Amino acid sequence: MSLFLTLAAGIWGLGWALKVPARARWWMIFALYVIVVVSLFVFPEEAGLRASLGGTASEWLALGGLGLLAAAYGRGLRYLRTRVRPENRADAVTPVDGATLSDSELDRYARHIMLREVGGTGQRRLKQARVLVIGAGGLGSPVLQYLAAAGVGTIGLIDDDSVEATNLQRQVIHQEKTVGMAKVFSAEQAMTAINPHLVVRPYHRRFTAEIAASLVAEYDLVLDGCDNFETRQLVNQACVAAGVPLVSGAISQWEGQVSVFEGRGETPCYHCIFPHEPAAGLAPSCAEAGVVGPLPGVIGSMMALEALKVITGAGTPLKGAMIVYDGLYGESRKIDVARRADCPICGDLVDRTTVGLSSDFRRTSPKV
Repeated sequence: MSLFLTLAAGIWGLGWALKVPARARWWMIFALYVIVVVSLFVFPEEAGLRASLGGTASEWLALGGLGLLAAAYGRGLRYLRTRVRPENRADAVTPVDGATLSDSELDRYARHIMLREVGGTGQRRLKQARVLVIGAGGLGSPVLQYLAAAGVGTIGLIDDDSVEATNLQRQVIHQEKTVGMAKVFSAEQAMTAINPHLVVRPYHRRFTAEIAASLVAEYDLVLDGCDNFETRQLVNQACVAAGVPLVSGAISQWEGQVSVFEGRGETPCYHCIFPHEPAAGLAPSCAEAGVVGPLPGVIGSMMALEALKVITGAGTPLKGAMIVYDGLYGESRKIDVARRADCPICGDLVDRTTVGLSSDFRRTSPKV
């Protein structure tokens, strides 16, 4: 055995010195192994060479089998890595400390950098930010477009729906040619066409309690434009548990609302303001009551603006406040909202590390 190891080490070292590719060196060692095994079968037991090799043919065959298993395992891992979408790899969501902006990025974001409240520091924060968007529909469309254009470095989007013709009246990130395609992949195409300097991480599935905690924990900020009350409550719970700010928007017919929730200090969480599902008929879905096409653009753009303020530290985000917009009469009003000390999600006596749906969170019809 020692003779074989010595020869194998010599082959590897000489090959390294001569800059022989690693694969070729492994093949030479394998050829040496084959010679050893054949020798053990050919030479008689009393032969000196056979004795110097040590071990029996069965032991060498077992050793070769273990080597083949190890090689197969490594090859299998490499194959699986090739099957992972680049934007879904673990290192794709790791922020780069002190991220620099390339010349093309400096030109692209020049109007941001000129703003005193943003500047180069704020733009680098945007590049380092990891933002998760819940829903790639009416509200998600302008949110995703503006976050991509603004230079947010990593954008995750989760939605289990596919593009339908009825979506195109208001979900402007999708096109006629993407009807039938999963919304997350349709949106991904549009976002990378807007800005190649970003990582898009599409999740074609529902946002469920099984993945809520782990998914939200990967991001710095969540924007919720989903289409039902149950999911909104789950998103809120996951954000409170992870300590991640939540920008929430909602629309119906001609009206919409935007707020930023945190569930700590004086800032309420979503459940503080909306503890119960609306009664039947009070919050009809878009399919039931309709929605004017540009309204999601108005509210979604406001959500994206709040996200940029939270990330860059500019201005005063809508924490502890809510803007309600009435598109039919062109009116906006800002109302104060307060955190409830007895809130079952963010209250003073709540263990915020548990994420799950309470028994009174009932499923409701889509609203977007």
